[in-house]
Amino acid sequence: MNVIWVNGVLADEHDPSVRVSAFDHGLLTGDGIFETVKICAGRPFAMRRHLERLARSAAGLGLACPDTGALLDACAAVVAANGIGDGRARITVTGGPSPLGSDRGELGPTVIVASGPLPPWPPTTDVAVCPWPRNEHGALTGLKTISYGENVVALAWARRQGAGEAIFANSAGNLCEGTGSNVFVVRDGQLVTPPLSSGCLAGVTRELLLELTDAVEADVPIAALAQADEAFLTSSTREVQPIRAVDGRVLPAAPGGTATAALTALRELVGRDIDP
Repeated sequence: MNVIWVNGVLADEHDPSVRVSAFDHGLLTGDGIFETVKICAGRPFAMRRHLERLARSAAGLGLACPDTGALLDACAAVVAANGIGDGRARITVTGGPSPLGSDRGELGPTVIVASGPLPPWPPTTDVAVCPWPRNEHGALTGLKTISYGENVVALAWARRQGAGEAIFANSAGNLCEGTGSNVFVVRDGQLVTPPLSSGCLAGVTRELLLELTDAVEADVPIAALAQADEAFLTSSTREVQPIRAVDGRVLPAAPGGTATAALTALRELVGRDIDP
């Protein structure tokens, strides 16, 4: 049994009383936002930062953002009902029932909270730079939306190359992000991650590592990724995942000392009984 929360109703996912309309704007047009929160020992990690980003994404799409207290209660209820110790919870907000087409309806958003296990990330991964650039000037740039078709295509392409993640350059030819991750590189002894102006998502783990380490934000030419001393991916569920090879070129260290130190600092923070 998997218990979910939909528009204030907590029930088994197969309960016929829990319905999402076939005319939901998220289904029809990809109109929606989401957050994936890591659950550690039954508690959501960095929930405040996730909810702040959810609010920014809602504002960017012109969606009504659900009440913070209600989302906290919903997440706690779902985690408790499913007996989650370590796992993940996903909060999804869509445009709600709407007419066919791009216009939103007037019934308000659909809000869903669901949970599941953490994906089994390998200790290192290979990446492939995909042939399609991110548009750092787009209307959805920087928003965590459910419009993931571009990511689905890019990740499937990377899998065919034998890689575990696809990496996007932006239209300026600089390093941007992965399909579900931010990227850090070590160049000449300095830990660097692309700035938000590159078009990358403001990842929660990215933000934490900028506070926990001496990492700086700077534009990085996409070609420099394969020339890095070491590099790693970050996300809420993968934490810090060293990159072993870029387009088949093996990097000097995976994991390197910088990635190991970053992961140690992050896990020490995760282990504290705080909401950073």
